[in-house]
Amino acid sequence: MKKLSPTKKKVVFNVYWATLGKVVTMSGALFVGILVARYLGPEKYGLMNYIISYVAIFMVISNFGLDNIEIRELSKNQEKKNTLLGTSFRIRIVLAFIVYVLILVTTFFYESDAETRVMILSYSFCVFVQPFNIIRNYFTSIVQNEYIVKSEILRTILGGSIKILLLLYNVELFWFVLASAFDFILVASGYFLAYSKKIGKLSSWSYDFTFAKYLLKESFPLLLSGAAIVVYQKIDHVMINNLIDSEALGYYATANKFLNVFIFIPLIITQTLTPIIIRKKEKNINEYYRDRQKMVNLILWVGIILAIFVSSTSYYLISYSFGSKYSPAISVLQILSLKIVFMTLSFSTGQIIIIEGLQKWAIIRDLIGGVVCISCNLIFIPHFGIIGAAYVSILTLLATNILSCLVIKPYFFLLDIIWKSFILGWKDLWYIKRYLIK
Repeated sequence: MKKLSPTKKKVVFNVYWATLGKVVTMSGALFVGILVARYLGPEKYGLMNYIISYVAIFMVISNFGLDNIEIRELSKNQEKKNTLLGTSFRIRIVLAFIVYVLILVTTFFYESDAETRVMILSYSFCVFVQPFNIIRNYFTSIVQNEYIVKSEILRTILGGSIKILLLLYNVELFWFVLASAFDFILVASGYFLAYSKKIGKLSSWSYDFTFAKYLLKESFPLLLSGAAIVVYQKIDHVMINNLIDSEALGYYATANKFLNVFIFIPLIITQTLTPIIIRKKEKNINEYYRDRQKMVNLILWVGIILAIFVSSTSYYLISYSFGSKYSPAISVLQILSLKIVFMTLSFSTGQIIIIEGLQKWAIIRDLIGGVVCISCNLIFIPHFGIIGAAYVSILTLLATNILSCLVIKPYFFLLDIIWKSFILGWKDLWYIKRYLIK
């Protein structure tokens, strides 16, 4: 660390906090999630996941694709941060009210069970604290992940403690739904306190109508892309609940819990290698092409190894954590383990798309995934149940990563990278240490 420049030290410190935060929050969420799932049982746990997924589909509107645009603008215009923050915050507040009204209207038309409707509307109040994510984006723009991570770790500890207390008091599902919504309040409070202590008062924020129009115009394409992604990540949960039942969703959601843990490893590798690849492109285009291929090779084969591990240990992962009540989730997890392979492919090729400046075509890529997900689930779920939904999630990622490269001309070159990775990529597993040192 002594040999690093101040800028590099700042980046390393930032990566350290980001990694620490992910490890703590994911471990805590998995541990508490297992306890809650064992207590509620498959049916109620499935219903809880249905409520969360239902609201998540609408929450993409309240975000409006603003995150990346806010980070970009704040990075470029620190002197105008009060105007940027104030304008974005007001936009997000208005969008939150619109989203809540949409949830309110759709639940009355779409959800027949009155108790479920009340829980959805209660959980939906979390949209009103989402605007505070603008503070998270500000700290990201100034490379200060420390304050973000501390807020999220605090949320994990306090939120987990509240849920454990609810377990001890043997409360009903409704209180766990409220506790999940309260998690958003906890993390938003952490962001608010960190900003107030380290930066300044929110009262200094201002609003600019012209800049608001600019933000909405810039973020709209990302809204469409983000909506497509959320649809094919969450719509299967909603469809399983409605086409089968909440018990089946409980098994399916249980299998998905473990994927989030294992996907974290290739995601961190991707985030670590991407800056190296970007620098190579600026210095030597031939080395960039070579190392671009190596990055995909490495990440893909790490994903393949993880997928084999998860598939072969699915019985033990489910049985010794969630218990025998969730045994139907074992076969689902064995299938979904393949999802790790194609998600790692999404990470690496997605970074190449951004490096090459081809992200404007991402909306088509994500829409292809959304269409495949919804249409195939309508066919597979009624006939094959949650096993069918698991296979559709694999088909969706195949469509997103392979089919999109066949129909989007600027993405044709990715096909060459992908097939080389599958056939010859294993060789680069042995060079990970040397690759990172470079």
